[in-house]
Amino acid sequence: MPAYVPPDTARILSSHFCNLTSDFCNRRSCLFVFAVLLAVFSLAGCEAERRKSDAELGLNPQQSAGRKLYDNYCDRCHEPYSSRGKKGPSLKGVFQRQYLPLSGLPANDARVGDIIKNGRSKMEGFGRVMTDEQIQDLLAYLHTL
Repeated sequence: MPAYVPPDTARILSSHFCNLTSDFCNRRSCLFVFAVLLAVFSLAGCEAERRKSDAELGLNPQQSAGRKLYDNYCDRCHEPYSSRGKKGPSLKGVFQRQYLPLSGLPANDARVGDIIKNGRSKMEGFGRVMTDEQIQDLLAYLHTL
């Protein structure tokens, strides 16, 4: 949550900023620059949310094992709890839709399991590093997103 800055503090900081840069901007543009900087710094803190434990998420042992696999193999390319993607699409709510967003393939365990095992497009397959049981654990975790 962004930090609250009292209006007087904002006015004082803005006036100091404008005094320092009076050659470069008038008062109105200084307030705008200050507001933009304040917004940027406030939004930067939005990504720093504490990671919830398996217990807080209500994960069973299979889902917890899947979460560890997700952290080791998937997280570098896929966001688990955000609608924003990294290199690959976000996996938030992947099984809540009828079809996968990029490929249009059915969003079911068989199809997603095949993609995890064999890869697809730019995604490498993990069939050589994960057992079938681990893929089932991962699928169980993906259902919680």
